[in-house]
Amino acid sequence: MATITFLGNTIHTNSDLPRVGSQAPDFVLVDRDLNNVTLATYGSKKKILNIVPSLDTSVCATSARKFNEAAAKLADTVVLVISADLPFASKRFCDTEGLKNVTSLSMMRSRNFAKDYGVLIEDGPLAGITARSVVVLGGDNKVKHAQLVKEIAEEPDYAAALAAV
Repeated sequence: MATITFLGNTIHTNSDLPRVGSQAPDFVLVDRDLNNVTLATYGSKKKILNIVPSLDTSVCATSARKFNEAAAKLADTVVLVISADLPFASKRFCDTEGLKNVTSLSMMRSRNFAKDYGVLIEDGPLAGITARSVVVLGGDNKVKHAQLVKEIAEEPDYAAALAAV
């Protein structure tokens, strides 16, 4: 269990992020076309998992935009924006914002991703969705970088995540 804050109030996640150097847990998430996707869907590409509570918040939207901009310059890398948002809402957000370099994924069918990655918020007003985090995986799906943002209302460390790619 990790302790974070939401607007200064203490809340907890179910566990800890995967450790740097460990094999990333596989997942089944839903893409914008309602297809199930797994780590294998992205093959040996490097992966930035931009885990956000909801794209309907300003900080989550900002992180999606910033990673979208950075992704345009990254070779052999996919940026996955993962949230509890329904695929319809994520698709609408990405289309409206013109985000072509990130892939939005939803936990709509299962919370196993959040549990396995240690980002499921267990208490407080956001219980049941994800804590803001960034996990970077190498092409072999080993964890190269993991950041749990201590205050959900703050942005992640983009520079550290991008340096790990």
